[in-house]
Amino acid sequence: MPDEAPPLPAQRLIERITEFADDDLHALCEATSAAIIDGGGFGWVNPPGMMALETYFRGVLLVPERELFIARLDGMVVGSAHLVRPPRNNEAQAHAAQLMHSYIAPYARGHGLARSLTLEVEERARDLGYHVLNLDVRETQEAAIRLYESLGYERWGVHPDYAFVRGQVVRGFFYFKRLRKPGVRRGPNAQ
Repeated sequence: MPDEAPPLPAQRLIERITEFADDDLHALCEATSAAIIDGGGFGWVNPPGMMALETYFRGVLLVPERELFIARLDGMVVGSAHLVRPPRNNEAQAHAAQLMHSYIAPYARGHGLARSLTLEVEERARDLGYHVLNLDVRETQEAAIRLYESLGYERWGVHPDYAFVRGQVVRGFFYFKRLRKPGVRRGPNAQ
């Protein structure tokens, strides 16, 4: 048997998108369904179907306060996250954005994509002038909790009845991370 070449390292890419290219939307919906089935706290407990997911993601791109980031492994979309800016009428919290719906499909885990995705969202939030990034997660998402805590997110609260999943009440953990020291400018909505 001839010597086999070692496998090439997986190619990883995180990008912010404003429109879907080719098969990306379908791949994103597949990854989302797989993450939901695996217990990823995307809000859904059961996958809603491809049409509903496609409609959802097309809608995300239309919301001015949301930015969609996707994770690719060897060119295929395998996860995503949202950076959510506060509405313009929320001056008191104009300094804080939110990381939401962050996940990597189970078949693409173990390549550092969740960490890279989180760091990319953080960098974008910093670039936009935010001082704080908030997030929340189900207590059952142990890998996500370990990741966020390893990246310096601080747990500030626990919601005892956060979610109801497959007949069980699940607690929710709330986190924040300071991205920069508070200053005079309170965020991109400040004049």
